[in-house]
Amino acid sequence: MSHHVLLVLHIFAATIWVGGHTYLVLRLFPKILREKDTALLLAFERNYEPLGMSALAVLIITGVWMSAQYGVAVGDLFTFTHPIERVVSLKVLLLLTTIAFAVSAQTRVIPTLTKSPAKLSSMAVHATAVTLLAITMMVLGTFIRYGGL
Repeated sequence: MSHHVLLVLHIFAATIWVGGHTYLVLRLFPKILREKDTALLLAFERNYEPLGMSALAVLIITGVWMSAQYGVAVGDLFTFTHPIERVVSLKVLLLLTTIAFAVSAQTRVIPTLTKSPAKLSSMAVHATAVTLLAITMMVLGTFIRYGGL
């Protein structure tokens, strides 16, 4: 598959991933926290999750594929010796951190979600962290155009 097609798919998926999380954090969470509205949060999660997780899968597949096109092999990861590999390695670390937050949210926070401010705040922290990680990955991706870091 051509690099340009992969890049377009990657950017489209990133738009969904970053945009969905940004919308949740900036638009929905203020209302969720103010009104202690767990139903709004759970409805968003139920409706967004199929699209968001599909976008994340596309991001991972296209990211790995484009990394291979740039000559970054799995064995090269985390050596931080080449500019493109540095970007890819940082993005992989941020992805693993994102997965850790997602697992924590799915196993520790959402199953016990109540209207208590502590539980809602914990979910807000998880969502904000994932959003900031997504934005950071997006910004790191732009460095590829300039030859990496």
